[in-house]
This record gives sequence, C-alpha cells and structure tokens, in this order.
Amino acid sequence: MENAFAPGDPVLELAEHSTESLVFNHKEQSKIDAIVNGSLQGHYWLVIGEKGTGKSNLILSAMRKVDGDGVSLFEAHADLEIFRVRLGKALDFEFHEDSIGALFSIRGPRDATALLDIERAFNKLEKVALKRRKAIGKPLLLIINSVHLLRNDEDGIDLLELIQQRAEQWAASNLVTVIMISDDFWIYERLKNLAVRMEILPVLDLSKKEAVSVLKAHRSRAFTEDFRTSTSILEQVYDKVGGRLTFLNRVAKSHDMLRECNAICEQEKKWLLNQCWILGEEMDDDVMDQQKYCSAAMVLAKALVNLESSTSSDPKKSGNGKKSYDTADLDSITSITPFHPTPLPEIPLHQARQIMTRADFIQSYDHINIFTIDSRAMVRADSVPMMNAFREVCNIPGFDEHLQKTLDRISAIESLGRTREIVAKDLVGGGKYRVGMKDGKAWVDIEEKSNRDDCVIM
Repeated sequence: MENAFAPGDPVLELAEHSTESLVFNHKEQSKIDAIVNGSLQGHYWLVIGEKGTGKSNLILSAMRKVDGDGVSLFEAHADLEIFRVRLGKALDFEFHEDSIGALFSIRGPRDATALLDIERAFNKLEKVALKRRKAIGKPLLLIINSVHLLRNDEDGIDLLELIQQRAEQWAASNLVTVIMISDDFWIYERLKNLAVRMEILPVLDLSKKEAVSVLKAHRSRAFTEDFRTSTSILEQVYDKVGGRLTFLNRVAKSHDMLRECNAICEQEKKWLLNQCWILGEEMDDDVMDQQKYCSAAMVLAKALVNLESSTSSDPKKSGNGKKSYDTADLDSITSITPFHPTPLPEIPLHQARQIMTRADFIQSYDHINIFTIDSRAMVRADSVPMMNAFREVCNIPGFDEHLQKTLDRISAIESLGRTREIVAKDLVGGGKYRVGMKDGKAWVDIEEKSNRDDCVIM
C-alpha cells in the first residue's frame, strides 16, 4: 500500500492526454494546493459544484505540483463491489478474491460483504498513515471523485457513513485528509448530520471578467488574426453560456463562437423538454406519476422566470408594488446574490419545495442537471443555457394554459382515484333503499313491501 502513495500517479498519466485547453488560475486553486501539499490539516473536505465547473481539474492541477506524492485518487461508483475494486486498485490493496480454499468449500478471507472489505482496506490505510506521519509529519490524502454516484439507499448511506466516520477520526489525528467531490446537494445533507471537522469548498462558474479574459487569451494563442474575437463578441458568449468551464472550453475551440453557443443552448433546451415536458389535458391516466414529476419541474421553472422578470422591472410599475407568485411570497426570496458570479434568479430550497408542493422531486432534478442546489441550499437553474431554456419554454404562446390544463388533468385523475361507486340493483315488489352513517360506518337498509328490514353494515 505504501507504493500507492509514492510519487507519480496513474491518474496524472491519464490526465496528460486530456483535451482541456483553457488555462486559468481559479480563485480556489491556492486553497486546494494547500490541502494537497499537506499544509492545511485537521479537516476533511467536501468539494461541491455543478457538473463542468472544473472541480477535478483543480485537484489534478494540485496533484501535479507535488507529483502525486502522498495522494491517491479514484472514482466512486453506485455498485459497492465496483467501489471496493476501485478502492483496492487506488490503495494497492489485495482483497484475496481468488482464495484457493473456495475449491474445497473452505471459508476464505474474502467471504464477506463489500462494505466489510472497504473497512479492512481503511484499517490497513490507517497503519500506513501512522508510519508515514512518524517519518514525514504530513497526512496522506485520499480523494474520492463523483461521490454523488452513490445510490441514496441503505447500502449507499452505510458506505457514506463509513467514509465519514473514518474521515472524522483521521482529520482529528492528522493521519489522512479525505476529499470528497460531488455534483449533487444530497451528499451534503447526509454528511452534515454527523459532521464536526468537515469543511465545504464550493467551486463556482467563472465571473464575466474571468471568462472573457480566459477566452481572449486562448483565442489569441490558438487562432490566427482572422479568428480572434473582439470583447463585445466574448461578452455575448458569456451572456449565452455563462462561466461554465465545460461550455467555455467547447466555445473556445470553435471558429464560430456564437453558433456554438446557440448549439449548446439548443442542446440544453432539448434535454429539458425530453425530461420534463407536460402533455396537457389529453394525457392518459397511466402517465400521471410521470406527469406529476414533469409539471412540478415546469412550475418551478416558471417561478424562476417570473422571479427574474419581477426583479428586473421597477416594483412601482407593478400594481401594488409587490412581487408575487401563485404559491409563494417572492418578497422573502433572494433573487441574485454576490455568492454566485453568474447572476441567475434563485429560490431557497424550502420555498422551492413549497412552490412544487413536493419535497422529493428536487433531488432528482439536481441529479439530471435541470436545477441545481448550491452549498447554501439555494435552488437555481443548473446553468445559464438551462435558464435560457426556461425562458424560451415559459414564453411559448399558450404555455400557461397548457400547464394549468395539465395540473387540472392530474387533479381530476387523483379525484377519480379517490371516488368509489356503489351499484344498486332495482328492487322488486316496491322495495326501497335507505342509506346512512352510524358510528363512522355506512349502512344500507332495504325496506321491502312486507315492511321487513334487512340491514347490511358496510
């Protein structure tokens, strides 16, 4: 296992062939450098941010500066067996899967669960870290990328709790610094309950000034004079795709930057419509559950669009001067804050759930990159192109009526599901029915012509 933390790392060798071409100095790079080189100790870290903001690039850049000395990185996976194998490869730890005792029905050392194997690997890692601390005086670094891929079920939560317990112990004794990288907010919600030494490191989009500077430097370095771009064009690029690094990298390589921006926006719009489009009043009752999911997303998207328009206009011109939405008081909603360099409307998580009238959908929206929840529990569009898609969809002629008809159809189907029918057959001989309630139970009395009563309790 000591070889796994020696200088040089297979991850760095793979990263040398990366196609990323933008060069910039992120404001969080200095802090991550301090964590990786061991000068910042006593904590474990959750690096959180939307997909494509450059979280992994920051870690790899810091690893290159120390040549991977004392650092091990691996990718998480939803399947615990695959997670166990990847952890063993990263730590150079053998789990004895191929025990010869299995040929003779002898209980082998691998006859255990994946979670128990991970615990054994951590026990061995702790011994190696103790030996290294005596020799060098710095903690080892274990980096788990894409932690959000773990399933939010019993097995995934047990694994996350195991990692956190070890991270707390190691941070207190300066043995191992654990870094977990996540795109989704639910990881933070799970970790916060038991967190004592955990620190949050949000990685955000680039600001307008940073994005324009990075694009201009790349265009002047990679293209001839004919394809270099003016500042006004670069500002239009930022207005279309924002400061998301993965989008800027695509745009920077294109000869026609604005056309590439339009292609990105169209791609995000199609993703939104394919995942969350509503079917209107003609929808079949078999798709009601799926349409609940879609209509809740559209209601929240419309709330963000309305919030943006209400904050951009003069409140004095709007009737009573009060911002409003059907299911929430927008006066208590923070629309744009200096926390994010990209100015997009945002809503607190609890109010987003109130607007949707559902508390369980928002995590799935975060996972499929429709909405995002940042480290302050604020909900916003996942990116600038996605917010552009919200505007386009909500401004489709007749969209409000289409959404309302979908909601009415869902309500009608739910009402029909709560309705029970009682079929009464015709009585012969002039008999009559009498129906009533007694002690919370319905009763039916059949009055025959002979005045003999038969009472049936339902």
